[in-house]
Amino acid sequence: MPIVKDSSYNPPILLQNGHLQTLYPYFFRKVRDVQYSRKRLFTLDNDFIDVDISDVGSKKLLILSHGLEGCSNTQYIMGMTKHFNNLGIDAISWNMRSCSGELNWTEKFYHALTLNDLDLVINHATSIKDYDEIYLLGFSLGAILTSNYLGERGKNIDPRIKKAVVFSVPCDLHSSVLELSKPMNKMYSENFLATMRKKIILKHNTIGLSKVDIKHVNKIKSFYEFDNRFTAPLHGFKDADDYYTKGSCKPKLKNISIPTLMVNAKNDPFLGKDCFPIAEAHKNPNLFLEMPETGGHVGFINTLGSEILWSEKRAEAFILDSDIKKIDDREIEKRQLFTDA
Repeated sequence: MPIVKDSSYNPPILLQNGHLQTLYPYFFRKVRDVQYSRKRLFTLDNDFIDVDISDVGSKKLLILSHGLEGCSNTQYIMGMTKHFNNLGIDAISWNMRSCSGELNWTEKFYHALTLNDLDLVINHATSIKDYDEIYLLGFSLGAILTSNYLGERGKNIDPRIKKAVVFSVPCDLHSSVLELSKPMNKMYSENFLATMRKKIILKHNTIGLSKVDIKHVNKIKSFYEFDNRFTAPLHGFKDADDYYTKGSCKPKLKNISIPTLMVNAKNDPFLGKDCFPIAEAHKNPNLFLEMPETGGHVGFINTLGSEILWSEKRAEAFILDSDIKKIDDREIEKRQLFTDA
């Protein structure tokens, strides 16, 4: 019954609610000194995916999937990449379609079930280097995509993929969208929708969108309306409800066949009550569910001004079978040495 009890996460005293814990790293965290080499992969439907590779000469690889409207340069992706590079592990951060700084070529964008794109990234990684071990890690939308991938591939997953870690997972899309529609959370949905609307207009003006009507696109104010008008028809779903039902990873968690850590904070403003798969974790010995009381959405900052987030140390502890308490002590020692110097 792998429910992780007594989570080690403790927020800074000045960041005591989910909104502050979510927004602080978004606005104030800067990650530097991550060296990427970009490679463009071409898909079977005549599109492309840009991947950013950070090779430190390892036989182990971490593949990272970003969240909604994120990219390889998002602070939480760069922070995790840098942390694992410092541990001597290669990293590949892939940019979902339209997220690499260049609009993709087809009508499709990305969603919770773009599993073939993740397959393409994994296949490329294994073709360029003979890795002994591969780990998957995702945040938010990238976390549900990763969870869907693990659930759908089940026991047929590439045997080199040994473990996975997912943070802030909207396991039930209906529940998550409902939570984001609440007045106190609309600032998040509006921030995302602003860039998503722009992409729709740009793509319509560039290649045309034959399956949708972009009339009044700038008046869309909710994820449900956007998904109903654009995400669903552009990607073969009947409507938003059909997408949410098929795209939710919760029913597939029972099929996960490798050790997987899922971390969902109880005060995450993006997660509704059905986004905490307690029953599923009880039934699958490979699914480790950790539910810190706090942490926000892709937040998990534990010390103001610290270069390393708790989420990065937590991922290290799970993937490398380390004791997170020892990792915390090690970081404290490093900071003390730096201060003394």
